[in-house]
Amino acid sequence: SKRRKLMQNAADSAEAATRLGEVVETSSTRFTVHCYRLHEAAPLGALVRSGSENTVYAVVSNVTTLPLDPGRRPVPRGEDEADEDAVYLSNPQLSRLLHTEFQAVIVGHKDGDSYRYYLPAQPPQILAFVEACQANEIREFVQRLDFLPLLLAGAGPAGDEVTAAFLRQAASAQEDTEAFLVSAGRQAARFLSRDLQRLDTLLGRMHQ
Repeated sequence: SKRRKLMQNAADSAEAATRLGEVVETSSTRFTVHCYRLHEAAPLGALVRSGSENTVYAVVSNVTTLPLDPGRRPVPRGEDEADEDAVYLSNPQLSRLLHTEFQAVIVGHKDGDSYRYYLPAQPPQILAFVEACQANEIREFVQRLDFLPLLLAGAGPAGDEVTAAFLRQAASAQEDTEAFLVSAGRQAARFLSRDLQRLDTLLGRMHQ
């Protein structure tokens, strides 16, 4: 029916609005996303998903903006401009010379209707779409936190910062923010029981 078609178009538009970019590098533990728009990556610690059938979930661990041509480093252009926005308005070619990308650590996948909190058999393929997870999907995913070891170990030197950023954002999607943070802190204590200094730092970051 016409109404059903309109509703589907609205749903498709809403889905497209959350699409961030496409996978340009992939491995069993992480992938890199080339963003469609300059400076519009998902924030550090955000939960993203890739793949329409075998959906893979990952947490943003690093955001980078760099030249498309590695040999052409940007040069200052704003000496006579009023602000940074004016620099880009006066130099529209920058959007074609630069690009933003982010790396994401894989923390689980979906098997049918069930979440699996371990690495999938295959990572997302090259040019797979990557979308930002909305609040309801974040709430569903974090009903269990068994993926925390993957995140703590896989996010590199800034793993604790990335984990804390993710847990803060996950908490903001809950009805009871404090209860979620307390539960997450207990889970983290299980995995970091032998490194109390690291645990203390992580707990402090979670509540900032």
